[in-house]
Amino acid sequence: MTALALRGLAAAALFAVAACAGGSGMNESYSSELNRLTEDCRARGGILTPNDLTASGASVSGAPERDFVCKINGEPSSRTR
Repeated sequence: MTALALRGLAAAALFAVAACAGGSGMNESYSSELNRLTEDCRARGGILTPNDLTASGASVSGAPERDFVCKINGEPSSRTR
């Protein structure tokens, strides 16, 4: 499997764990925030991936903005050229 496929599986596993934790209100909140972050990241040309801590097996924090990062691959910004 490629690294991207493994990260996708890790993200799915983290989402599943987060969906099982807490009450239903938290699940809906986490899910809707994760969806918003995913769409924002895609709009910038990136892919939402687990951060280094959650990818290494640390527990999910319950806040998707801490559990995931938007990785953007491609050309550097114009400020770095």
